[in-house]
Amino acid sequence: MRLINRIPSSGLRVGLMLLPFLFALIVYAIASDARLSENPDDKLLPSFVQMGEALHRYALEEDARTGRWLFWDDTLASLRRLGLGMLIATVAALVIGICLGAIPLVSATLSPAVAVISMIPPLAILPILFIVFGLDELSKVMLIVIGIAPVMTRDLEQRAREIPVEWLIKAQTLGANTWTLILRVVLPQLMPRLLIALRLALGSAWLFLIAAEAIASTDGLGYRIFLVRRYLAMDVILPYVAWITLLAWLMDQLLKKITSALFPWHEGR
Repeated sequence: MRLINRIPSSGLRVGLMLLPFLFALIVYAIASDARLSENPDDKLLPSFVQMGEALHRYALEEDARTGRWLFWDDTLASLRRLGLGMLIATVAALVIGICLGAIPLVSATLSPAVAVISMIPPLAILPILFIVFGLDELSKVMLIVIGIAPVMTRDLEQRAREIPVEWLIKAQTLGANTWTLILRVVLPQLMPRLLIALRLALGSAWLFLIAAEAIASTDGLGYRIFLVRRYLAMDVILPYVAWITLLAWLMDQLLKKITSALFPWHEGR
């Protein structure tokens, strides 16, 4: 059988999926053991035991100075900012994307502007956001919104333009007005694409969140990582990075499940 035609079984698929991660853990364990054997005080590649102790200290013990559970407080703070930013960006992208893709007058007016805005590096305007919105929560949320909303908007605009003209003509023949066309034809076609666009923007949203927290914040996962870097505390940084990755993956899988459950007809398109 040709290799291109070999499809792994479900069990083999899981094994193959875990293989790269297992390989990375083994390589890390070997490299960490080698460095610590030469220098027990080495901080670059802490052992799994050291990372476990650090994680226990941050997640299962109250901070002596503040009385807070730092790991969980940081997680909740970051998820709150991320969730609010992605919610605002999603609503804005959906509304503007529909208008740009379905209403020619709006498209002619705003589509070039949205295209230009989407090319602006969001991190380049972070100082401007801090000046305009201050150093509190709003500037961090707005960085996420500005970072992902324009790209999502352009994606939805393109999807709206891909809707067959025949569908719109048939609906108008049956007496549909503009609002009916948007609600009954355009919106149902854009909803699954909206969730897919949100999944694709998830990594960028985390990037902007971590950047904002690192520069101006008193809590959050990004704040904690950049706070302990001055002590070369890799035993804290690596678990935090792994936790952020796990959270992002879980959110991606949740959006995937929601898309499959609500829009099974969109699978495979």
